[in-house]
Amino acid sequence: MTRIDVPATRDRPLDEAGTDVVTPTSGSRWRLPRPTGYDGRILARDGLLAGLVVLAETLLAASGSAEPTSGGWPTTITWSLVCALPIALSRLLPRVAVALAVATAGGAVLDQHEPLTAIVAFVLLTYTTSASFPLRRAVVMTALLWTPILAAALTLPVPVGSIGITRAYMIFTNALIALVCFFVGRTVHARRATIRALEERARVAEENQRSMADQAVADERRRIARELHDMVAHHVSVMSVLATGARRVLARDPVAADEALGSIAETSRTTLRELRRLLDVLRTDAEPAADLTPQPGLAGLEALVDQVREAGLPVTLRVEGAPAPLEPSLALTVFRIVQEALTNALKHAGTATAQVRLTFGVYWLVVEVLDTGRGPSLDPNRAGHGLVGMRERVTLYGGTLRTGPRPGGGFRVYAKVPLEATAVPSGEGAA
Repeated sequence: MTRIDVPATRDRPLDEAGTDVVTPTSGSRWRLPRPTGYDGRILARDGLLAGLVVLAETLLAASGSAEPTSGGWPTTITWSLVCALPIALSRLLPRVAVALAVATAGGAVLDQHEPLTAIVAFVLLTYTTSASFPLRRAVVMTALLWTPILAAALTLPVPVGSIGITRAYMIFTNALIALVCFFVGRTVHARRATIRALEERARVAEENQRSMADQAVADERRRIARELHDMVAHHVSVMSVLATGARRVLARDPVAADEALGSIAETSRTTLRELRRLLDVLRTDAEPAADLTPQPGLAGLEALVDQVREAGLPVTLRVEGAPAPLEPSLALTVFRIVQEALTNALKHAGTATAQVRLTFGVYWLVVEVLDTGRGPSLDPNRAGHGLVGMRERVTLYGGTLRTGPRPGGGFRVYAKVPLEATAVPSGEGAA
């Protein structure tokens, strides 16, 4: 079970197991809280102990070992029950218990009663407060407990008929009991503090060891990734050289060109395997395994718009210009931008409409997602993960991304990506 390390300056006590005991707030410090959960178990145990002490005093009086007071059995049992109340509250409300113990013990002495429960309450409270609180507060609580007792022993007359009991003997006995209980409690307090410190040190050491192990794994993965990157770059360079040579000799030496093309095919397969290993190295343990489902592209925008429309946001898709064939990665980027923008509109726009606009130019592809809602409440110093991801994707292709409120209301996502470096032959378009 994990323990809560309570600073030494706190006023809240610890139970016998060294765990934090929840006490009422300052506004309800003197009210007994409704026992729930752990507090209820503490109150039940201490209440049972108080009941056993009352029962023991009653049995002693019944057996003749202790005589009932002048008030008779009802008065004796009543004072016993009243003086046992601080025992039941000793750990749940120690301050209240101390105040009650002093008050009830004083009333009992003035009424010429000396209940056994009062003695047990003082001993138990001295131990509990000294074992639970910091030194200064424990000293104050102990002084509040025993100062009235010592003052009574100093001023009240010695009971008649006591053999060998003097005023000095009574003061010495009470002071000795207080000191013994106090130092036993402080010893337990020091032991608990040592155990908590050792547990905290072990926890920190375990976390540091885990962090160092994770850092070592990450460093090794980066080193392997650099090596694999160098291999992939080398293979790609070889394929480029072989392709150039094959084109030059294709007309006059078809056999040499065929050998070069075979080498290119083999090198490309090796490069693909190295790329897969590179991705496996870069993938963290928290990332899911690779999905074999084909990645979406421009052809998936219609289905995406239909899904958002069914979710409750009216969306229209508009394509301007002649759609140019795009690389699969760029087509995936366009899809993700539209997907993230529509998701944000669905979450934050409220009652609104949205429009997706793709504009194919000669040199540029423009992606716009507009809505008429209220838009997200964005902190200018803190961008969301979705916007950061869109910006990273667009920047990868040398494009620009602008997001923000529209004049007159609504939100706008605008991405512009150059096409001259991404166009592929018309027969190889992805999407």
